[in-house]
Amino acid sequence: MISRIDLRGRTLSRRELLAELPRAEVDVEHAGAQVAPILDAVREQGAAALRDLAERFDGVRPQHLRVPAEALRDAVGTLDPAVRAALEETITRVRKVHAAQRPTDFTVEVAPGAQVRQRWVPVRRVGLYVPGGLAVYPSSVVMNVVAAQEAGVGALAVASPPQKDRDGLPDATVLATCALLGVDEVYAVGGAQAVGMFAYGATGEADDDGAVLCEPVDVVTGPGNVYVAAAKRLVRGVVGIDAEAGPTEIAILADATADPVHVAADLISQAEHDPLAASVLVTPSAELAGAVESKLVDLVERTFHRQRVATSLGGTQSAIVLVDDLEQGLAVVNAYGAEHLEIQTHGAAQVAERVTSAGAIFVGPYSPVSLGDYMAGSNHVLPTGGCAHFTSGLGVHSFVRAVQVIEYDANALGEVADRIVAFAQAEGLPAHGDAVRARF
Repeated sequence: MISRIDLRGRTLSRRELLAELPRAEVDVEHAGAQVAPILDAVREQGAAALRDLAERFDGVRPQHLRVPAEALRDAVGTLDPAVRAALEETITRVRKVHAAQRPTDFTVEVAPGAQVRQRWVPVRRVGLYVPGGLAVYPSSVVMNVVAAQEAGVGALAVASPPQKDRDGLPDATVLATCALLGVDEVYAVGGAQAVGMFAYGATGEADDDGAVLCEPVDVVTGPGNVYVAAAKRLVRGVVGIDAEAGPTEIAILADATADPVHVAADLISQAEHDPLAASVLVTPSAELAGAVESKLVDLVERTFHRQRVATSLGGTQSAIVLVDDLEQGLAVVNAYGAEHLEIQTHGAAQVAERVTSAGAIFVGPYSPVSLGDYMAGSNHVLPTGGCAHFTSGLGVHSFVRAVQVIEYDANALGEVADRIVAFAQAEGLPAHGDAVRARF
């Protein structure tokens, strides 16, 4: 069901190690060629293209691209009380963590009369995408919206695919979550076309073909499939993006102290997302590897999405990686840079401190990835495909910009005037020096 990669007794360079490790093959370039005409259509035709694309990809032509206010109210009114309680608890915890992420302005006096300040300024408007393909994700509404709200963003819009069995409205729990968070600008638009609508704006809603449907945004965030990732790549520069999210992934670094049932259950929970989802166990214990393999056979057969899970676990992106010891195991997981990394070892907290590349780290037997997906308080929109080497998950920082404010008085500028002139001459830009001389 799941393959093995044996690295024991082998000394590998980082390049060689990366070549050995499993990873989902995602051709964003190929998807981009298919997505480019979609983005062009949205930019040129607005709402008409959005309706045509919904009919083509979602099997329904929405009557309202912008979800009516009454649909949001109705969704809250019909929300299962247990689900509402879970959502409200998640919102509380995520808000508490993200409130602590707000960066602090600072002022530095470089010299008497010479001051540099840094202010953190939220972006004006954001577009938040919530997937709705193999599964629907009200939890992603919370992660996107709360981070933007805590950053101080003034205008938020959410898009999620129209559902055929709901006459073109997005999933009811997604709508209810938007309403609970106070978001009233919600669109029944999915996939790459949602990214295009956010990036370029769109007109043509209601009877007036020139009426504005959606104003352009400054930043687009949220997970999605390869076509969403390709669309983000193509509009980057027109707008900011969080990341090009690929298939989800879990890596588990575990030793002989780990419970094989816990490990197998966590591998399955991630495989449940997508046939391309990656589930990777890294362990120095051959006994644990064998026990996990045995448990997978039993648990997969009993899981609800067993075909999807079996495809994921049997794919080239998933594997059990055998290593000599935890030292080599750490080298493996740091090279892999997993979206989600669980540490199920003796002294897990100390081992976790030595991890340098992961979207989020889950420490010990009672911190499964499922906790982070819903209720930990952390954000579950995380870098995939090794992007954890150079970027971080979604947070308040995704929606703010650092603006430097420079203020010198005459004496402070005079103190460095000759040095600025010398610098300008050295770079062959004498007018730069002249601009300083002109003040004296």
